[in-house]
Amino acid sequence: MTSRDMTTICLFDIDGTLTGARKKIRPEMEECLKKLKSKVVVGLVGGSDAVKITEQMGGDLSIIKEFDYFFCENGLVAYKNGEQIGEQSLSKYMDEDKLQEVINFSLNYMSNLKLPCKRGTFVEFRKGMLNLCPVGRSCSQAERDEFGKYDEEHKIRQKFVDALYEKFSTFGLCYVIGGQISIDVIPKGWDKTFCLQFVEKDKFKTIHFFGDKTQKGGNDYEIYEDSRTIGHSVKSPEDTMKLIEELFF
Repeated sequence: MTSRDMTTICLFDIDGTLTGARKKIRPEMEECLKKLKSKVVVGLVGGSDAVKITEQMGGDLSIIKEFDYFFCENGLVAYKNGEQIGEQSLSKYMDEDKLQEVINFSLNYMSNLKLPCKRGTFVEFRKGMLNLCPVGRSCSQAERDEFGKYDEEHKIRQKFVDALYEKFSTFGLCYVIGGQISIDVIPKGWDKTFCLQFVEKDKFKTIHFFGDKTQKGGNDYEIYEDSRTIGHSVKSPEDTMKLIEELFF
């Protein structure tokens, strides 16, 4: 049996890469990752918090221990071998008055949108970001899918991002389209490249990154384009599994 290559790491986005958008991981993907972990170092890097990511990965918080690295909220909350190694907070970084300016503008902007449906939780305050959701995060899976199709046609989120950049160009923030229904508001430099500072400490020779939102404005773009990574753009979990087989087996 060949030994595990500890100089190579594969980092994976969650939504659209390992799972369907906000859906649970399928058994065949679990098997694929388990097989990969016997060959190289494996880490997850998602925009959601630990609870949401572990739910998608088919378990509770104990699943964090199953990965060499586990990065929540782009790595603003970071784990290595199940132990927390880093944490950053938006509330400490950003002045409350500015934070409320962005929230108030966003709520007003979203209130004027006409969509197929609107539900609840339009702004979610996470440790390292604001998550803005025009349709509301309490929407059902069917409503989520309906908004996703509507957004593809009408560019609801892209227009929202453009408006945020125009209004708050001096705030030092980035506004990126993430997942199927939302926009992440993060300080510059707090995109998914944030997690690389922890990976670099272990001096990997090769860092692979797999993501689906790799286009400019997507929340995988910066880490996909980063000179420290070999970026792989995928369209689905099936696409990811195929690439893993081609690259490592």
